[in-house]
Amino acid sequence: MAGMEVVAVACDDHGNIDIADLKAKALAHAPKLAALMVTYPSTHGVFEEGIREICAIVHAQGGQVYMDGANMNAMVGLARPGEIGADVLHLNLHKTFCIPHGGGGPGMGPIGVAKHLAPYLPGHPLVGGVGGSKAIGPVSAAPWGSSSILPISWAYIAMMGGQGLTQASKIAILNANYIAARLKGAFDVLYTGSHGRVAHECILDLRHIHEISVVDVAKRLMDYGFHAPTMSWPVAGTLMVEPTESESVHELDRFIDALLAIRAEIEDIRQGRADATDNPLKNAPHTLGSVTADEWTHAYSRSQAAWPAPGLRQAKQWPTVRRVDDAFGDRNLVCSCPPWGEDEA
Repeated sequence: MAGMEVVAVACDDHGNIDIADLKAKALAHAPKLAALMVTYPSTHGVFEEGIREICAIVHAQGGQVYMDGANMNAMVGLARPGEIGADVLHLNLHKTFCIPHGGGGPGMGPIGVAKHLAPYLPGHPLVGGVGGSKAIGPVSAAPWGSSSILPISWAYIAMMGGQGLTQASKIAILNANYIAARLKGAFDVLYTGSHGRVAHECILDLRHIHEISVVDVAKRLMDYGFHAPTMSWPVAGTLMVEPTESESVHELDRFIDALLAIRAEIEDIRQGRADATDNPLKNAPHTLGSVTADEWTHAYSRSQAAWPAPGLRQAKQWPTVRRVDDAFGDRNLVCSCPPWGEDEA
C-alpha cells in the first residue's frame, strides 16, 4: 500500500457516492490526501451523476482521481474520462477489449494519465524511449505488457473500428436495461439512476425473500443451464447481472425466462404448494446421477428437478456435483496436489 491509508466513503440510499461525506473526509485528510479511487459507472450499476463534482472535490484538496476502467464497456465511444475529471485510468482489457475475465483477470491493460502526470510514467533500464522525463522505475519486466494477450485486443479494436466499439457500448447498456425491465415485478433492482435506468449491469435484490437464499437461486440456475451471475457482491444477498454486449436477445430471453421460472418456484414455496425444505431450490443442483437413481424420495418430480424449462431436454448441461458447502470450503482450504513421499523430498 506504499504506506497509504484507505478511507472509505459512504454511499447514499440510491447507491451513489455520498458527496457530503466525501467533502467532509477530503477536508479532514487534506494535508495528506493523495487520490480518490472511483469506478465509473459504479459497480452498483449506475452512472454517478455527480462524478464531475466528485472529481472537483478531490482536486480542490490537492488529490488526484484514479478511475477504475473495469466498466469501460459502458463508456467507449460515449464519454471521455479525462473530461469527466479523471487523472489516471486503467483500461482493463478484459470484458471491454475482448479478453476473458475468467480466473480473476487478467487485470492488465494500458494505464492512461493526464498530461501533468506523463513525466512520471514508468521507465525501463534495458529499453530506451520508455517512460517520461521523471520516470519512476519499471512496474513490469515487459515494458509493453503481454505479447500473447495484447494482439488479441489490438485485432478486436481494429476489426470493430470506432463505430463498432461505440455500438458495443450502447448494446451493453441496452442489454442490462432489457434484463432489468423484463424482470420488473418479479425481482427488485436494487439501484437505478434518477430516470429509472441502470448502466451496464443490474443488481437483483433477493434479501426480502425469506423462504430461500441467494445461494438457492444461484444453485438452481445450474439446473437451467446457467452459471450464476456474481453472487453477494458488491451487496450481500444479491445477484449482480452483467450481460455485456456479447449476449444475443435469444440468450438474454433464455436467462430471463429461467429467472422468472425460478421466481414461480419461489412463489410455490411461499404459498405452500411446495415443501419449505424439500423443493427444487433447496436441493439444487440436480446431477444426472441423482435424477436417474433407482430411488427418488423428493416431493417434486424428476422432470421438474432436471428439465424445468422448455428446450432443456434437447440441450441439457448437467451439473457434475450436487451442492457443496461453499463457506466451509472457503474457510478450510485443502491442497489438491498429492503429498510428497520420502523419496521425493
